[in-house]
Amino acid sequence: MRKLLAILPLLLMATAASAQHQHGGAQPESFTATPAFGSDGTLWLARGGKDRVVVARSSDLGKTFSDAVPVTPGPINIDWGPDARPRIVVDQAGHLIVTYAIFQDQRFNGRAFFTRSTDNGASFAAPQPLTADSTSQRFETVAIDPAGKVFSAWIDKRNVATKKYAGAALAFAWSDDGSRFGDTTIAVDNTCECCRLGVAFAGPGRPAVMFRNIFPGSIRDHAVLTFQDNGTPGPLRRVSVDNWKIEACPHHGPSLAISADGSYHAAWFTGGSARQGLFYARAENEQAAFSEPRALSSPDRQPTRPYLLAAGSDVHLVWKEFDGTRAQVRWQVSHDNGRSWSEARTVAEATDASDHPLLIADKTRVYLSWLTKIEGYRLIPLGGSS
Repeated sequence: MRKLLAILPLLLMATAASAQHQHGGAQPESFTATPAFGSDGTLWLARGGKDRVVVARSSDLGKTFSDAVPVTPGPINIDWGPDARPRIVVDQAGHLIVTYAIFQDQRFNGRAFFTRSTDNGASFAAPQPLTADSTSQRFETVAIDPAGKVFSAWIDKRNVATKKYAGAALAFAWSDDGSRFGDTTIAVDNTCECCRLGVAFAGPGRPAVMFRNIFPGSIRDHAVLTFQDNGTPGPLRRVSVDNWKIEACPHHGPSLAISADGSYHAAWFTGGSARQGLFYARAENEQAAFSEPRALSSPDRQPTRPYLLAAGSDVHLVWKEFDGTRAQVRWQVSHDNGRSWSEARTVAEATDASDHPLLIADKTRVYLSWLTKIEGYRLIPLGGSS
């Protein structure tokens, strides 16, 4: 047993929000660790490296890890975008499903793939494209709905040439067990083309997706779309009028959570004329308007990469700040479905390169999942659900 960081040493890709508005410069290396818990408490990590994806497991909450198992059979041109990362979920049968994306060319057109392990992570099937169309897919995400079905969504550019709009589209597909995905459907056109998606579930077969949309006038603000059923996307609901007019890629996507009482929780970054920085808003239900945005930090602390998780009536929120010398992960928690919040406090910090902060829950316990270059992977307990 050994630390996963020793298996796959990597460098951090640039993460300053001010530097992420366009592609260019030397290719950075991917530096990501995405967690998932199995029903038996095993912690799984999908790691993105310079030219590969690997998975390792831990039976002691991240203190030690097994040797990494390759997901990609050979070197790949991994999508190293600041918002890109391999994803992993564990289904009800204990099977692992991993998704990732590659660059197909120098124009940053991507291709999304998936693979599955049915032998407790000992091996993975040959990766397959998520969709037959090869135009471009990026920022794929994968999640398991309350009924155990596998949902994947991504940013897709197949309609851009024929419909002639800016940006891309939100696409999705379903799988019964992760062995294959059904036909791809475009949920909505004219979305921003280079930001991660936030996904939560309003019920079985009812994903809700938060994404950066392109509103008239090239305004790149956030919207939420909740499915009426597994094949019918609902109407677009604007989260906030930030008025971020930009003819480029922010590379800074949102996070979404839905509480047990049906309330929606959104967190995002904006550089708009109405507000700038990191913000949170709440909606009472899927029809209600979102509340007035609440700033999470001062813009001069460079707040970035928010992440939300709902567990029972608790809602956890983390983000990253920089105080001039250290990256700090800040945490707030609400015990009443987002109606009131604790004071923000620092729960982790590093003076070296670091991944985005993520949240994960194992039954009633919530953890911060964070990877830093020097200290390696950390799984930090935050509290139990109420």
